[in-house]
Amino acid sequence: MGRRLVIILGPTAVGKTDYSISKALEFGSPVISCDSRQIYKEMRIGTAVPPKEQLEAVKHYFIQTSSVTEAWDAGRYADEALALAARLFEEGHETLVMCGGSMFYIDAVCRGLDVFPPTDPAVRKALQERLAQEGLSALTGELSRLDPATAGAIDLSNPARVLRALEVCLSSGRPFSSFKTGKQAKRDFEIEKIGLSRPREELYDRINRRVDAMIEEGLEEEVRSLLPYRSLTPLQTVGYREMFDCLDGKTTLEEAVALIKQHTRNYAKRQLTWWRRDKDIRWLEA
Repeated sequence: MGRRLVIILGPTAVGKTDYSISKALEFGSPVISCDSRQIYKEMRIGTAVPPKEQLEAVKHYFIQTSSVTEAWDAGRYADEALALAARLFEEGHETLVMCGGSMFYIDAVCRGLDVFPPTDPAVRKALQERLAQEGLSALTGELSRLDPATAGAIDLSNPARVLRALEVCLSSGRPFSSFKTGKQAKRDFEIEKIGLSRPREELYDRINRRVDAMIEEGLEEEVRSLLPYRSLTPLQTVGYREMFDCLDGKTTLEEAVALIKQHTRNYAKRQLTWWRRDKDIRWLEA
């Protein structure tokens, strides 16, 4: 086909940014970011947006381009990223570099999205009320009973993911996972996926040190500035949830930092579990 999209993926803090910039310079390509949170301009520190010198080394797309008040999901991202790729290919690029760790966004670009049935707004409202009254654990327990396959695949600490899966289950009377067809959309370019990995202890140490650096850089102040938006989906994110609890007085700063590190390590483990099923990924030691 001639045209190629090289996707640099891997767990958080593994070193994707450095590697993607080196490949972009090699291919004369910009970097198309595939990070579902770095797209928000108000969330710089807690999402580990690359520093200015790295962003200026090559052109980057989809980094700090939208407000947290704007709705983004895997479908919108795939539509806009594919449109951007088509334009860049037409401008003469033969190889494009995409970099990120957002599993659903990458899958949407590579495979397309499954079609889910319309849901009942009354069900959504009832679930949101239950979340506020009973807590997330009650909903994750129900999802595990109704759809164990989905419960085992998604981030059960993410309220938005749990609510969406339950909403489909209860509105349709079928498991959320039953609507996943596994059919892959056709693309008019070749896709090459490169996964970066490190020994577990090394990766966890990098995660811990990154969180410490975020605190030193001012994560608490960044989260404080986002208090008016805390109910929005982008803020239901590791680093922000824990700091909101700290600002509410539910935990100390020391406890919040320890939880951010733990939850980030858990997320990295889920990322690796997700991608290990993909036989098309070529894994490299970072």
